Amino acid sequence: MKYLHQFMIIIGITFVGELLKYMLPLPIPASIYGMVIMFIGLMTGFIKLDAVKDVGKFLIEIMPVMFIPAGVGLMSSWSVLKPLLLPVSIITVVTIITVMGAAGRSSQWVIRRDRKRAEKKINEKAHC
Repeated sequence: MKYLHQFMIIIGITFVGELLKYMLPLPIPASIYGMVIMFIGLMTGFIKLDAVKDVGKFLIEIMPVMFIPAGVGLMSSWSVLKPLLLPVSIITVVTIITVMGAAGRSSQWVIRRDRKRAEKKINEKAHC
């Protein structure tokens, strides 16, 4: 029953994300709405981590299986995709490099900010 309850919480949040997608005139996928709702719920404590942790781990473990239908779809559409292989490959490589760079820069910024805050606290304690 614990797993069913946790899964129902995730499904409920997903459903709310779907509702928001149809209610708001923004070009944002329902999954993004759902992730933002889950993030806010977890950060505010409205949703306790223990309320979704076990099923979340399970869903992450089976995630590779979820890509099988997409892979089969790509293989069955090979004749359509073959002429687009070079442009799609270039776009994919550029996107990967861009995302890695942005993630790295963001991480560095957060780490530096946290170090400055820690140093500031240490200096304030030293002056007391």
